[in-house]
Amino acid sequence: MLAAWSQTAHAQQVELKPLVDARLRYERVDQDGLADAADALTLRIRNGVQASRGPWSVLVESEATLAITEQYNSGTNGKVAYPLVVDPQNIELNRAQLRYAAHGITATAGRQLIELGDQRFVGSSNFRQNQQTYDAARLQWGGLKGPFADISYAWSDRTVNGIDGTGARQPAVSGNNVFALLGYAGKIGTLTGFAYLVDQDEVVVQGFRLSSQTYGLRLAGSVPLSPSVRLGYVASWARQSDYHRNPNNYAADYWFGEASVTVNSLIVTGGYEILGADRGVALTSVQTPLSSLFKFQGWADKFTTTPPNGIRDLYAAAGYSWRETGPLDMIALSAAYHRFDSDRLGQHYGDEWDLLASVKRDHATLSARYARYRADSVATDTDKFWLELDWTL
Repeated sequence: MLAAWSQTAHAQQVELKPLVDARLRYERVDQDGLADAADALTLRIRNGVQASRGPWSVLVESEATLAITEQYNSGTNGKVAYPLVVDPQNIELNRAQLRYAAHGITATAGRQLIELGDQRFVGSSNFRQNQQTYDAARLQWGGLKGPFADISYAWSDRTVNGIDGTGARQPAVSGNNVFALLGYAGKIGTLTGFAYLVDQDEVVVQGFRLSSQTYGLRLAGSVPLSPSVRLGYVASWARQSDYHRNPNNYAADYWFGEASVTVNSLIVTGGYEILGADRGVALTSVQTPLSSLFKFQGWADKFTTTPPNGIRDLYAAAGYSWRETGPLDMIALSAAYHRFDSDRLGQHYGDEWDLLASVKRDHATLSARYARYRADSVATDTDKFWLELDWTL
């Protein structure tokens, strides 16, 4: 492929694009049942370069995370007296990929980001300091409208645990993963059929019990109700069952529905998500180990592994933003409420409030975030606070 890039584009000029993405974050976690609160001050820097010539491009990017204050359990540092903050110290090759893009076809090979749909089943976990990437080959066909297809084969999931990951928190999890999407983007929205074959093929990762096959449909779109009002909607269903060497024999359904109304700079959202259960045995409910987990079921991260009896998340959110206010490009405020219940046996797990305030100017964004989880039958009362500064070139 490198030879083809050189031979077919030798007469064209190489364009270089620098890549810089830095994040300084303080996270505090107060969790009932642990005597000490977690205080994590971390700095993450990604930098690299993309070289493009004609339809070909090569991208290389490093990633480094420094724990400035390490009074927290990173999952790999052994500080189990503190609450968990999965941002370990790390330095690694984050991406190294070769891409061809022309005539409606994009082919990418190497270590890369793969973010599919709303990232419920396959994503980058971008909230964490160490991004989740994949050693994979991916082929995409289609445009913004009409039919499209997207298929990936990934032989390694590069996790958020970093190079010192161990045990169930591996630096990378090998397996023959296949992600396939086929859909059509039209006036009413984008209809997508998907198949996610997740192969967590290492015995130390839950004894192969996170390997699954998920097949489903997703419709997402929006329509204007007036010049200043827009209605958005998303509906999805999927069926998940055991795959490859998973010793569990199970099948469970996934359901998701969401509606939003945007009025000028105000957006109000309501939704209901069900990760169904089979028979109440551990890891026989719908599992999403490759998801961008922070985006779902509240920011307190109490349900990164779906409970044996499944989970139902009824939520509502509202947000408002101001653009070009004084010296700032944007000010944004948002709040969300979640009620968590089981899918079977009628258990109430707990409730959560999430709050966010952010301001943006040029390349920098400053944000403050708070999550308050109050337990009923699952986990313990937890409060989390984040103060974060992001800078992207």
